Amino acid sequence: MTTLADPVPGGRPGDLERAGALAGELPGRGVHGVVLAYVDTAGVGRVKTVPTARLASAAAWGVGMSPVFDTFLAGDGIVTTDVLGSPDGDLRLYPDLDRLVVLAGQPGWAWAPVDRITQDGARHPGCSRTFLRRIVAGAARDHGLAFRAGIEIEWSVGLDSAPAGEFLPATTGPAYGATRQVELSAYTAELLAACAAQGVEVDQIHPEYAPGQFEISVGALDPVAAADRSVLVRQTIRAVAHRHGLRVSFSPAVEAEGVGNGGHVHLSAWRDGVNLHSGGGRRHGMTADAEAFAAGILDRLPALTAVTAPSPASYLRLRPSQWAGVFTAWGLETREAAVRLVRGTAGRHAQQANLEVKPVDLAANPYLLLGCLIAAGLDGLTRSAVLPRETTGDPARLDAAAAAERGVRRLPLSLAEAVAEFRRDEVLRDALGPVLADAVTAVRQGEIDAADGLDDERVAAAYRWVY
Repeated sequence: MTTLADPVPGGRPGDLERAGALAGELPGRGVHGVVLAYVDTAGVGRVKTVPTARLASAAAWGVGMSPVFDTFLAGDGIVTTDVLGSPDGDLRLYPDLDRLVVLAGQPGWAWAPVDRITQDGARHPGCSRTFLRRIVAGAARDHGLAFRAGIEIEWSVGLDSAPAGEFLPATTGPAYGATRQVELSAYTAELLAACAAQGVEVDQIHPEYAPGQFEISVGALDPVAAADRSVLVRQTIRAVAHRHGLRVSFSPAVEAEGVGNGGHVHLSAWRDGVNLHSGGGRRHGMTADAEAFAAGILDRLPALTAVTAPSPASYLRLRPSQWAGVFTAWGLETREAAVRLVRGTAGRHAQQANLEVKPVDLAANPYLLLGCLIAAGLDGLTRSAVLPRETTGDPARLDAAAAAERGVRRLPLSLAEAVAEFRRDEVLRDALGPVLADAVTAVRQGEIDAADGLDDERVAAAYRWVY
């Protein structure tokens, strides 16, 4: 369950009583502090923490934080917009008590995501979690839609004893190999136990393709809860690794060459408890609304990459023929397509059918990511957008005529190209609102400037341990 109401000074109904009860209960479970977690525009997880005794105060009156963090860069530089990035002003962080969990990987701590409001009690227009909640509420109100979402998490496991700044894989086994699972079995077993203790349903965990790389897939939830879960799981992966003398990176490109870390999104639209991606009369069982929703995402992918792939390092990963989905193509179970229809197992199509969006990495703020994907899909639904002919195989192998017939074109080759597309996209900018849209543009431009003149190796090194 996710709290859907905006925070208010004095606390949401029932929050003060719940927080008081938790403050009395948690010390008995060995918990002495609560991590208040949010994600900035650059996609970096930031926190404040409070003692458990102060949880009721935080639920009633929030915890102070400067709005300047909305324009922090990944390397902690600060850029400005017309309304953000100055030393002026203050915000209040309010924990969502429905999402509070005791951290199994960090003894002594609990964790909760936060919403941010102004000192006057108004929504903070730069709060990405509030933005996603608003998009979800609007879809329910205007279209009768609900969503289920999940974000795959790929990460690279290195030795904490490596020289400063360097990445030395903690495993020697081959891709997807049993050797990797054996070599890091104690770490991954503790990770599974921590997820279970925190109420995170894990579908699978396995070695991946790149050196030292693993992937975990978790159960789908409503979009706000799914974004929360993505942040929580990454915190848990990192904390458990630290206890085993390991260091992890979720960077899109830990090394300049090879396959990077993705954060593929699985998203399905539902109406009256029915999955729109199954049981319909359109291609592969989709309903007309599901096709239009998918077409909306596909149409806006060039601009969406400024949100889904927001780091200069992202474009070291977004290369053809590496299953990163770098062309505006869709298909059924086609892992090179940017938008992939996953039908699910025979007999469970109605429960499992979903869209997978592939040109996504974990530098993306998950709240901005899901909110913008849904906004793009809803625009497609509103205008009855039409999916082009589907693609099979690798879109990189299509000749020019076949690519044009399917509407297949290369996604932006750089963050600068993605930002240019984003600046022109009124649908995404309107969905975000002027303050948040300008923050996205300013932060992306700041990252472009920070990486100016760096070769691929130095770009990878600059972002290696940020995410």
